[in-house]
Amino acid sequence: MGWIVALIVGGVAGWLASMVMNRDASMGIFANIAVGCVGSIIGNLVSQRFGIAGSVQEFSLTGLVIAVVGAVILLGIVNLVQRGRVR
Repeated sequence: MGWIVALIVGGVAGWLASMVMNRDASMGIFANIAVGCVGSIIGNLVSQRFGIAGSVQEFSLTGLVIAVVGAVILLGIVNLVQRGRVR
């Protein structure tokens, strides 16, 4: 059951991050889910440095925010690699 929640929260986090980074038109639902899930891993790695814990397997607002921040970081890295600059 935790994986289903993680996919749903990952999709929402990926969609929110794509809206923030202005990439929503170029991404589909599967890309949003992938970016959100990988972003949650990145977000958890970053947040553990500051002593903040959150998981997307059990829905919490903290876990969603961490996943969105991680997804924004991931999309920033992708923009840097693709275009040579962060937009």
